Amino acid sequence: MLKIDGVVAQHQILINAELNKEERTIYIDQQLTYVNTVKEPIREIYLNDWANAFKDKNTPLARRFGEEYVRKFHFSKPEEKGYTSLEKVTYNNNDLVWIRPQNHPDILRVLLNKKLQPGEKINLKFKYSVKIPSDKFTRFGVSSDGNYKLKFWYLTPAVYDGEWKLYSHKDIGEQYTPPANLDIQLDVPTEFFPSTALNIFHNYAAGNRRHIRLTGENRVESELLLTQTYEPETLPVGQHQLVTNLDDDGLQPEIKDIILTRIFDFLQERLGEYPHQKILITKEDYLKNPVYGLNQLPDFIRPFPDGFNYDIQQLKTITNNFLSNSLLLDPQQDQWVHDAIAICLMIDYVDRYYPKMKLIGSLSKIIGLRWFHAADLEFNDQYQFLYMNMARLNIDQPLGSSKDSLLKFNVNIANPYKAGIGIKYLEDYLGSEPVKKTISEFYSENRLQLGTRQNFESILRKNANKNLDWFFEDYVNTRKKIDFKISKLKKSKDSLKVTIKNKRDNNMPVSLYGIKDDQIIYKRWVDNIGKEKQVTIPRNDAERIALNYEQVIPEYNQRNNFRGVSKLFNKPIQFRLLEDIEDPKYAQVFFTPEFDYNLYDGISIGPKMYNTTFLAKDLSFRISPKYGFNSNTVVGSANISYTWRYDNQDLRTIRMGIGGNRFSYGYDLFYRRYTPYLNFVFRPQNLRNNERQSLSIRNINVDRDENPFDQTQTSPNYNVFNVRYGYGNSYLVDRTSAVIDYQLAENFSKVSLSLQYRKLFKNNRQINLRFYGGTFIYSDLQQDADYFSFALDRPTDYLFDYNYYGRSEGDGLFSQQIIMAEGGFKSQVMPEYANQWITTVNASTNIWKWIFAYGDAGIVKNRGENSQFLYDSGVRVALVEDYFEVFFPVYSNLAWEIAQPDYDQKIRFIVSLDINTLIRLFTRRWY
Repeated sequence: MLKIDGVVAQHQILINAELNKEERTIYIDQQLTYVNTVKEPIREIYLNDWANAFKDKNTPLARRFGEEYVRKFHFSKPEEKGYTSLEKVTYNNNDLVWIRPQNHPDILRVLLNKKLQPGEKINLKFKYSVKIPSDKFTRFGVSSDGNYKLKFWYLTPAVYDGEWKLYSHKDIGEQYTPPANLDIQLDVPTEFFPSTALNIFHNYAAGNRRHIRLTGENRVESELLLTQTYEPETLPVGQHQLVTNLDDDGLQPEIKDIILTRIFDFLQERLGEYPHQKILITKEDYLKNPVYGLNQLPDFIRPFPDGFNYDIQQLKTITNNFLSNSLLLDPQQDQWVHDAIAICLMIDYVDRYYPKMKLIGSLSKIIGLRWFHAADLEFNDQYQFLYMNMARLNIDQPLGSSKDSLLKFNVNIANPYKAGIGIKYLEDYLGSEPVKKTISEFYSENRLQLGTRQNFESILRKNANKNLDWFFEDYVNTRKKIDFKISKLKKSKDSLKVTIKNKRDNNMPVSLYGIKDDQIIYKRWVDNIGKEKQVTIPRNDAERIALNYEQVIPEYNQRNNFRGVSKLFNKPIQFRLLEDIEDPKYAQVFFTPEFDYNLYDGISIGPKMYNTTFLAKDLSFRISPKYGFNSNTVVGSANISYTWRYDNQDLRTIRMGIGGNRFSYGYDLFYRRYTPYLNFVFRPQNLRNNERQSLSIRNINVDRDENPFDQTQTSPNYNVFNVRYGYGNSYLVDRTSAVIDYQLAENFSKVSLSLQYRKLFKNNRQINLRFYGGTFIYSDLQQDADYFSFALDRPTDYLFDYNYYGRSEGDGLFSQQIIMAEGGFKSQVMPEYANQWITTVNASTNIWKWIFAYGDAGIVKNRGENSQFLYDSGVRVALVEDYFEVFFPVYSNLAWEIAQPDYDQKIRFIVSLDINTLIRLFTRRWY
């Protein structure tokens, strides 16, 4: 067995492989020399076979895609998928029994003929082929131009430390495999060129084939590029070589050399020597874990100086690969340690080499933009801001969580950033040297070995001169927020008695500052606060005192951290044009131009005054008066609410508020609506479960102008008490929802039930089913007045909930807008209302991609009349489902509508211009 720096490489992998380009298949003969490194005998060996994760739509990888609404795998062609075909497993020419564990099709279990004793080794042989999938699923695989970007393409042993660590491929990180010596002999068509971090022992062409031999000692990575349309660069970096295809923005070679040398020198200074001679940095690795922010803008927008994008992209990718290939941490359970070190190093690198770099780069100097608080923020402020986005939404997750239990935003952004700023929090509390020493020692002691979070914790506790229970118990292992407040201040001539209130159930420390002329004149750390703690500090002519003034601590609410000493206000009021990033040093009010549209008011434009920023707030208000250019009057809306957010329980939020609006509902006819409300939102503690529940209690008060031309108009003024329960469970493959709605008014009471189900089958056939049923419990309404009746195709919307552009139109284009509510019919069949009860069923299935056939059927019952059976059918074109759709009626109770005159007036449409609604199409993948 070979040794590197005293580390024994105990496992060996020998591979003979041949690539068949036409079949996109690699035929492999593999020998694994496996050594039992634990102190007990084993009777079975598990291996990672992640190439088989692409075999069908039932694997953990496919389910993960479905949970995150990623459509490309489900709708892919069979030939675009990949799989492993295992022919046999042998030991001493005897076949061994192998199986795939239940729910783990990408794990292989090999049963041994006899127990493998501690220290013993066994030579297993595998004969199999791997069909390489398209790279459009995970960025690794076969590209459209025929290049092979291989990762996790051969069998590797799983880790056993007393129990087997079995992790399926879910496209969220690296394999967990012990280091091994690799010897790979690869036979490929001659046009392919290999790029790898392994040593290329030989690479020569013979006839129409190329013979490649790759070797490596104590390796865990399996990434290999076989390219025929381009060749990655190989750049010398000190004693190492960097192989990369990352875009260099046209930088001169000498500039790239300076940047890469600087990165490697920095990492080796802070960590230690990189143990391998070569490192592979690919565009695919970077795009899997990019630097989020303005550096992702198109090339024609360049807010950062030349070389910065290349520098920061290489820094992040090199740092991640440096750590992944050196510190062999459990990527499911201990990922936060890797993330903490990586983000901390990135922060320190930017502080050292780009100390004045702003979050928005050179845009911070442009007149207009430089007035925003965002222009004041440093580049490194993004980490706390993006983590706080999830904390304010109450969907952050503990750093110690298993990685596959995290939401996509938490996997990619929030948790790594929380881990990194947690290390900076410790540095500020302990001093930078103990933390830097810990990272260096941890790297040195665990390099090329299977390390754990417990190793990191023990080294940090040893180097710290303070108790760190709060960090590991509260910051790492829970999602407890940090929120302090100065509750009392007693002043004397020479001192200040400050009472600090801890608004959360944790024992984290906080920094206390004295401020004069916006400069720090005093700083002290306060710990062991419990519920409340009083401290005495020197006055030192301080004008204000503040907690967490430098915003090192990722605190949930920093707006209550200030108290005036010699100033009248705790903090000044600030008015801002356009929405900005929150500045806790000011009480902020924002003004933004806003517009609405309906047929009667026309385009209405006005200022929106509000207090919310990009981060959610508990107390929020919005006042939005507008001028309607058609109605020539002031319309608009207002709302104020307070939200209570709850941790570690299914009840996530309670929101109480009151809202109102005034708009036209017809020409020269206005409505005014005032609605106090109380909303409850439920979400499972397992945030990857897409189940949602809500309960809404409200009282809708409507005051309408009387329409002198409508002799049948119901009383223009009314109020309706409404209780609505909603349930939803939505995935790419299945979507189920239900709404129970109860209404009570002076002249009626009614209840309704709406059920929806959508199923996406394996053959990509989709079926959509909807049921609606409603009945009046009692009604004193006039027989011929249908304003409060159930509607078959176009609800009257007497609660003014729906975004109708022409809500009173009986003909013309705006009358053809439909809202999928109540009966859900698309044809205008009679009777169109029901004042007793209604039941309908709506169904559709796809004919081709986004073209569907639909059909509706229902029974309508009016008082004093017989019930009537109604139906319609047609073609539905769903360009963006539920947001932009067009319906073409074909056949109904009206006979063949498509052959009738004025057919264009029968076409119905759904159009949503609400930008927030459209944004949810994308954020649902992340949240």
